[in-house]
Amino acid sequence: MRYAREFFTSTLLGGLLFVVPVYLAVLLLLKGMKSVGGLVRPFTALLPDWVPAERLLSLLLVLAICFLVGFALRTRVGRAARERLEIVLFGKLPGYGLIRSLTQRMAGDSGDTAWTPALIELEEALVPGFVIEPLDDGRFTVFVPSVPTPLAGAVYVLSPERVHILDVPFTQAVRSISRWGSGSKDLVAAMRKV
Repeated sequence: MRYAREFFTSTLLGGLLFVVPVYLAVLLLLKGMKSVGGLVRPFTALLPDWVPAERLLSLLLVLAICFLVGFALRTRVGRAARERLEIVLFGKLPGYGLIRSLTQRMAGDSGDTAWTPALIELEEALVPGFVIEPLDDGRFTVFVPSVPTPLAGAVYVLSPERVHILDVPFTQAVRSISRWGSGSKDLVAAMRKV
């Protein structure tokens, strides 16, 4: 019964962590399209009647605005403004830094040390996990996910000899965890030599 409850909970959580951001992104996109509808209405007469001109032009305008904002954030001034905004506004939100680090890892940006794939020694076993942060005394805060949901699990503070960093991408470690350990031989083979 306990296994069924854990399976149900972790599966539900995994589904929510996928569905909610997608739903919110679509909702914001539709809201943005509605907001710019008045701006594009004068241009709808230029297109044939069978074309859903207002929706199409609204979508293109919202995507163009997103592109321009993304482009601006790639400049030196834009990066500085984004970092300042994150410190002042978002930095106060609990868990924001960790979630930001996780999404950067998922996007392939490995500049941050959080969410570094590792094999963790627990009792007499090696379990897949992630280094969240190194501590000043040399120990590590690690996250050990529950299978098959890589975003639910337990947090431990362990000595460095019990944490084996892996030379694999974040996505490969998550794939192995979500596939009930399939591909773990590649994780073991990727342990850094000390």
